[in-house]
Amino acid sequence: MAQRNITSFLVSESKPDGYRLEDIVREIRNDILVRCTHVMEDGRPEVGLVMANNMEILGMLSDVIALAENSTELLSRIYGTDQAGMHEPPSAK
Repeated sequence: MAQRNITSFLVSESKPDGYRLEDIVREIRNDILVRCTHVMEDGRPEVGLVMANNMEILGMLSDVIALAENSTELLSRIYGTDQAGMHEPPSAK
């Protein structure tokens, strides 16, 4: 099987107009928050469980964002440039 060298979303040599991981994850986190606000008044136990799951997921996504930002900073130091910093997440366009 041939190796795939093109990223779908993330900035890379083959996709210089890609996005930073932290920006994509922020958009996903924002979507989850919006979804939560639509059901937060629903008193059904199942919805409460979904909300609890989402709160845990939001914490994990915040951790992912912090790690991705750290990697971006380190790569910027190594390569002296942050090409991805010029791009907005997909929904911001």
